[in-house]
Amino acid sequence: MFKILIAVDGSEHANNAIEAVSRMPREHGSLSVALVNVSNPVYCGELPPSVLEEVETARRALQERLLEDAAQLARARGLTVSGTHAASGPVAMEIVGLLRETGADQIAMGTRGMGAVGSLFLGSVALGVVHRSPVPVLLVK
Repeated sequence: MFKILIAVDGSEHANNAIEAVSRMPREHGSLSVALVNVSNPVYCGELPPSVLEEVETARRALQERLLEDAAQLARARGLTVSGTHAASGPVAMEIVGLLRETGADQIAMGTRGMGAVGSLFLGSVALGVVHRSPVPVLLVK
């Protein structure tokens, strides 16, 4: 089975990556996808612990919603979703790090996401994944 790890963040480009994977030829036999959302850790300085806990809970809830929405889109496009993964940390490193855990043969992702402004022509996360990945990376506009 050929498995593709799709990085999602709720952006149009991430949704376009799901669409592109759904249109890929199935010459490898069956195809499944694992979805990943990586958020940056929240650093709130000297806020009280109760506020930090509330912010972290909201961050995790947003991740779960983004992953569920992406899974619904993937299934609606005929893809088999083998799993969803929420992570926090350096985004490009976390995406590439999930390759081993998911057994993915390829990564697919949008060229621009919902994060901070990246480099001029290609988002900084996409560029970081391309440079670190030992497997092919499909970038979708």
